Amino acid sequence: MALHTWWLYVTAVFVISATPGPNMLHVMVQSIQHGPRRALASMAGLMTANLIYLVASALGLGALLKASPGLYDALRYAGVAYLLWLGIKAWRAPVGMGEGAAVPVARRSLRVLYATGLGTGLSNPKLIVFAAALLPQFIDVGRPFVPQLGVLVATFMVIEAFWFGIYATGGRSLARWLAPANRQRLFNRVTGALFIGFGAALLGSRI
Repeated sequence: MALHTWWLYVTAVFVISATPGPNMLHVMVQSIQHGPRRALASMAGLMTANLIYLVASALGLGALLKASPGLYDALRYAGVAYLLWLGIKAWRAPVGMGEGAAVPVARRSLRVLYATGLGTGLSNPKLIVFAAALLPQFIDVGRPFVPQLGVLVATFMVIEAFWFGIYATGGRSLARWLAPANRQRLFNRVTGALFIGFGAALLGSRI
């Protein structure tokens, strides 16, 4: 693909990924609750969701959703429901001292952490809109399709992984600050409100 097109794509993805959203919030929360190493399973789930949407978009997801408003609405409502569930769960999370983390949670298996990350990624309104509306704009129909798709997907994954690392490191530092129960409660409320806000944003979104 043309170098200037790739640089435009890099700039757009870098800014979009840096902006706080469900994926980055999820990484930070999992890092606080389970530690950065176990949070890698959540990151893998999020990356899988990214891959699914990016490839599906390049194969025609954006055009399909535009042509089938009912399908897009079904996808949107499912994402809204999942984000609201995450918000309520975060809002009601218990407080107190836990082993290895400031916010106590039951130790989850890596499979559960991966599945939760996958669900969060698939319900991410920012990713849905990006994959359906923005990514296809960087595909040059006059050039070979597969190499372009490979470059775009790989670029997105590298940038997203970079920001995952930033947010996970921030979550590790924040965990020490969250030792007092009142701070944990505040964090739970803010996290829950953000997830609910993301759900509301998805509910009002249009391609």
